[in-house]
Amino acid sequence: MIQEQEILAQLREIRRRITELETLPQRKTFQVLTDAWSKKIEQFNDQRRHSKKLRQQQRRKFAQHLQGEPLNKALQQLEAASRQESNDKRELKQARNLELGDLRTQITLADHELAQLRQRRKTLSRNLQKQMHRVYSLKNFAGASQAIADLSNQGLPTGTGECCAPKLLSYAAKHQLKPLTLAEFWWGRDTAEKTQGNFYPACAERCQPILGFLLSGLEKKTFNEIITTPEIPLEILYEDHDLLAIYKPAGLPSIPGRSSYKYDSAFSRLKRDLDHIFLVHRLDQDTSGVLLFAKNSDSQHQLQMQFRRRQIIKIYNALLEQDIQQGEGLIDLPLCPDFGDRPRQKVNLSQGKPSRTCFKKIHKNHIELKPITGRTHQLRVHCAHPQGLNNPILGDRLYGSIETPRLHLHASSITLEQPQTKQEIHICKPSVF
Repeated sequence: MIQEQEILAQLREIRRRITELETLPQRKTFQVLTDAWSKKIEQFNDQRRHSKKLRQQQRRKFAQHLQGEPLNKALQQLEAASRQESNDKRELKQARNLELGDLRTQITLADHELAQLRQRRKTLSRNLQKQMHRVYSLKNFAGASQAIADLSNQGLPTGTGECCAPKLLSYAAKHQLKPLTLAEFWWGRDTAEKTQGNFYPACAERCQPILGFLLSGLEKKTFNEIITTPEIPLEILYEDHDLLAIYKPAGLPSIPGRSSYKYDSAFSRLKRDLDHIFLVHRLDQDTSGVLLFAKNSDSQHQLQMQFRRRQIIKIYNALLEQDIQQGEGLIDLPLCPDFGDRPRQKVNLSQGKPSRTCFKKIHKNHIELKPITGRTHQLRVHCAHPQGLNNPILGDRLYGSIETPRLHLHASSITLEQPQTKQEIHICKPSVF
């Protein structure tokens, strides 16, 4: 017990230090200065492009009206102006690096310490959980009792045995009660992974490894027959040596979530069946459509570069709650996380990251959305916000008001450059609503 209290004290101190490092004032200062320098350099580049255009016009004018030495002298002056602008830009970047250098170093050191603390926290938590699992026993319907630590040779994650199902089943077995049915549902504020009133199956990492033991003696069915549910099939839309594109149905996460019952995902299934698969981008769990993966690390790197350079074009289709009046337009509203109400995002004109979406009306409340940037929930917020379309996507449980069985947002196409052949590839899947 003393050892457990010591570990808990260490974990509390680690948690305090992690919070301190994550909220360093230097991080905000660095972001503000970085944004300011980005605007300054962008303004300089705009002026430089304008000056370059003027010099080109002057060169053509000089070529028409001057000859010999006067022409050479005039052209040399233009070249000198061009070189001076290059020097000015280099000095501008040097000034930026000088001002940001110390802050960047402090943040890098803080991030390094954060990584070490998180690893230390993980190790301590595992050791504490192992101790708890050695004394936490469960009883099944065959009359056998066993410590949780002995139910798996590979170890069990934190929280195993703490869900409703294991506790209720163990209680029933201890008191010779026969359960007729059991279902778990979430009650409380909606999160990215749970919706109030929805029922959820046994989690894959914590509950499933021990339910087989708990249910022993209750039925003649096998463990897999009791808890396994059919998978939603994945449709392959495109595949070559470097790429794989699938149709992700609504409701299936792109990657495993933090909660163990969300271990099932498009990436998990592909990882299970393929030797090499690499994540390139994501779709929200409630969004259906084209989801792209790389089949080697080089292709992953090149595709991520295309995303960062905004060379990949993604088109979405959506149904809004109300008919839309505008024919087309651009929504430019910076976004940042709503830390007081996660996983929601919010518009923040001063501190939000640049977020831009093109839209075009197709028919009544049916629109086409083209994100220029790729922020979390960007399309959903841009549609719902009063300064955007002021018209939420139908079925959006975070930003809308009309409940439907699904979010009516679909990634209908993606256009990219094949990483090796450099040929343009267009992959599409028409909307399903």
